[in-house]
Amino acid sequence: MLRQKPLTFLFLFLVLFISGPLGCSGLQAKATLEVGQIYQVSDQTLLTVDDLVPHLLAADVVFIGEEHYTPSHLEAAQTILSILLAHKRQPTLAMEMFSWDGQPGLDRYIREQESTIPQLLEESHWDKNWGGALADYQPLVTFSKTHQLNLLALNPPRPLVRLVATQGLQKAMQDPKLDNWTINDLVTDDLEYENLIYEQIESCHAGLPDHVYRRIFEASIIRDEGMAQIVRNYLNDKSSSEGPLVSYTGGGHIQYHIPIPKRVKRTQPNIKSVTIYLVAWDPSKEHEVRAQLKNGIADFLWLTPLGPKGIQARCG
Repeated sequence: MLRQKPLTFLFLFLVLFISGPLGCSGLQAKATLEVGQIYQVSDQTLLTVDDLVPHLLAADVVFIGEEHYTPSHLEAAQTILSILLAHKRQPTLAMEMFSWDGQPGLDRYIREQESTIPQLLEESHWDKNWGGALADYQPLVTFSKTHQLNLLALNPPRPLVRLVATQGLQKAMQDPKLDNWTINDLVTDDLEYENLIYEQIESCHAGLPDHVYRRIFEASIIRDEGMAQIVRNYLNDKSSSEGPLVSYTGGGHIQYHIPIPKRVKRTQPNIKSVTIYLVAWDPSKEHEVRAQLKNGIADFLWLTPLGPKGIQARCG
């Protein structure tokens, strides 16, 4: 099956925009795509936010795939979290933008009222990992603090990922720097995953030597397997009173249910998960979005407004 490349390259790194009650209807061949539309991808049925509710309430994990630096995607995530809270489900939010070494700083910020943003930046090692402006993601952090939601750091620390990218997985795994960061059940021979990631790498970085492609691919494995491990740990340890995990990552990490969802399912085959692929809509994306709907990019595809930075580059 041919697959479209994600809106942002995976490794290298509203609140109800429905314009009116849409009800459920099938997507016609040339139906107009518009901001606010939500599609059930399996049959290309057009839904409302209310139609999502039973799917969210039944899920153990809600995988949200976003485009970086897009405010409408933060708003969509807050809508999902608010729905869960309104139905007495207590979600936990997990974000790709924070790394494991920053978890104590995240915990302090959420639990201690007097903890400040500058403290969060320092204690989460923000500049050494994700970097950039925290304001691009702060609304979700603030939402978690306001509602006292557990907030989990999904990403392995950047030095670990960089080590694999520069040395290759086999050599990196022998480095003492990895002693503090164990990734269990590391799977490297998933052909479906390999084909998907290599297509993206080669598209964004033509002409590199084969061993460089391999190292970038292996670094992608570390990221996706590491993030899947955080999800699995939550599912193993959560209490009966805790609601679903809401995972917030770039869309490339959930596309076609492969990078993270498939790795979680490998050891948690009975979990109920939902994937929601967010697209900041622009008419120039029409061919791409229709192909994503046809090829099964996720369980649901949600069209939202473009952010102030416009259409995101495929390769970052």
